[in-house]
Amino acid sequence: MNGLTEIIDSLEIKFSKLSQKLDSLEKTNQELRNELLKSSTIIGKQSEEISTLKNQYETLKTANSLLGSDENKRETKLKINSLIREIDYCIAQLSD
Repeated sequence: MNGLTEIIDSLEIKFSKLSQKLDSLEKTNQELRNELLKSSTIIGKQSEEISTLKNQYETLKTANSLLGSDENKRETKLKINSLIREIDYCIAQLSD
């Protein structure tokens, strides 16, 4: 009977340790989930900022070319031609 009591006590101690370990792992898991959520939010904001900066860069390149810079002149002409074609298409649609 004494051996059975020792086994039960040993099992209770092991169960207690496992329970503490589980609680610790759940807490760590929740902290990691929170950190992942924060990181995802930051990545989203940075992606938006990158997109905005790329658009600003393209606008600045176009403005620079229009001001007489020889760099990106071809791209600017192509963009202007594209815009003219779009305007012509709109005018044609309105005329019909």
